[in-house]
Amino acid sequence: MYIIVGLGNPGKEYENTRHNTGFEVLNQISKEYGIEINMSKFNGKYGAGTIKGSKVILLEPQTYMNLSGESIKKFVDFYKLPIEQVIVIYDDVDIDVGKIRIRKEGGPGTHNGMKSIVSELQTEKFPRIRVGIGKPKLNMDLMYHVLGKVRDDEKENYKEGIKRAVEAIEKTLEEGIDIAMNLYN
Repeated sequence: MYIIVGLGNPGKEYENTRHNTGFEVLNQISKEYGIEINMSKFNGKYGAGTIKGSKVILLEPQTYMNLSGESIKKFVDFYKLPIEQVIVIYDDVDIDVGKIRIRKEGGPGTHNGMKSIVSELQTEKFPRIRVGIGKPKLNMDLMYHVLGKVRDDEKENYKEGIKRAVEAIEKTLEEGIDIAMNLYN
């Protein structure tokens, strides 16, 4: 079994913002595989199902971004999963809009959600898929950029990034992360 985590912030005011890219990817997976994210426990909304022959839990932590690790840790402990079977999807300002990067492990960088996860899990050795949201325009505050909505001129590329992230999840479950990294990085 895998836990596929999409990072974001709960609430209407954060819907369709760049920082909710992880939630957007999970919503697309949910639609494509008929896995409803309609149950709650451990400060998370989740759904269970099967993707490419693998049992999965789709998890959206509801703790707000900066405390995402709390919910994830409770799920990992409850299901007694190896950390390599937790895949985290999140936004990255250092990647162009629509591009993705897959890594088996690594540091959290400047992403507060990832900092929380690394702190709670006490390891950096879990797979992640970063979806590019691009850098803010000149003189724009980073917070306003990540909490802002995707601009009209970015929407097509952004949707392509969501699609590629879904495909990368499928390939990871089907053939392993090394194959997914070779195809999508």
